[in-house]
Amino acid sequence: MKIKKILTGFIPEARGRDGLLLAVLLARQSGAELTVATIQPPPWPTPGPGRADEGAWRAYLREQAEDSLSEAREIAGPDASYVVHHNKGSGRGLVDLARRQGADLVVIGSAPHGTKGRIALGSTADQLLHASSVPVLLAPRGWGETAPAAFERLTVAYRRGPGCDEATRLAAKAAAQLGVSMRLVTLLIQGGLIRGGNAELETAMVERLRDQADSDLRSAARGQRRRIEVEVEMAEGRTVKEAIDSVAWVDGEMIICASSDSGPLRRVFLGDTSLKIIKAAQRPAMILTRQPGKQ
Repeated sequence: MKIKKILTGFIPEARGRDGLLLAVLLARQSGAELTVATIQPPPWPTPGPGRADEGAWRAYLREQAEDSLSEAREIAGPDASYVVHHNKGSGRGLVDLARRQGADLVVIGSAPHGTKGRIALGSTADQLLHASSVPVLLAPRGWGETAPAAFERLTVAYRRGPGCDEATRLAAKAAAQLGVSMRLVTLLIQGGLIRGGNAELETAMVERLRDQADSDLRSAARGQRRRIEVEVEMAEGRTVKEAIDSVAWVDGEMIICASSDSGPLRRVFLGDTSLKIIKAAQRPAMILTRQPGKQ
């Protein structure tokens, strides 16, 4: 994955600043072009005497857009491009604008109702994570308050399969572009593997899964070590959150998840496990589009 054009949606709130600061950091480190967009509802066409109200509404939208982009400029500076795009939904507007501009990535902040330091998905993220034709990067709530100076490592949530192998290859390209290392982490969730509570049988199954995951991780890493440094690790726990919390995370970390294999090709489609990873993450998380993996 080569990152040349980054699109971020901005609103003058904390979540908008989190997403914008994340996009600025990524653009600077990757050398990509950055476009900052404010998505507004389309002005309605009103016939007859109602045109006076329409004019006032259009003026209000223009003023609101100017204020939003003025604040964005104070953060992103003069090197970024700034646009106003009209759509009934902010997520759908970003999907449409990314397609029109040929963006490689869309960046947004967390929904405001989430826990600080974690990612919560609101309507904008939901629209993007089920329709975007380019990867989506999400900033945890409050990320901008303690943003690192640079990215240090990309961590791929790895599970053997054509889709995830292709996602690993794309992540390795992004790591090379950013000048960082990559880590492959497989989650080994131990809770509820065996019905009936047969502890001996469950222990044996965990050992087999652990051996298989170790073999899969080492095989996947070998294919990428020609270009970057690659680490492998297993994260174990009885839940996804427990497993995620069991491994160490550097400040300048980004988590990368593949889209579900059941989703449409070349679209972002969030599966159950990736959703749990994102909600448990305390670092920015990117969801790649589903790629036609090599069989």
